[in-house]
Amino acid sequence: MTRWRWRSLILLVYVIIGIYVAWVYDYITPAILRDVAEALLAIFLWFLVLLGVDLHIGG
Repeated sequence: MTRWRWRSLILLVYVIIGIYVAWVYDYITPAILRDVAEALLAIFLWFLVLLGVDLHIGG
């Protein structure tokens, strides 16, 4: 593996561990994940929002 691949792998492991720790200590909750998912849907499917489609999840 080249040097950048090792750095990328280390960064990926670091981020995954950080996500796990944030989940365990309730910094990341299902409500936050739902809000982020709704925001991403609105960003990538903005034309549907303009047409009046409701992209809220579960609500």
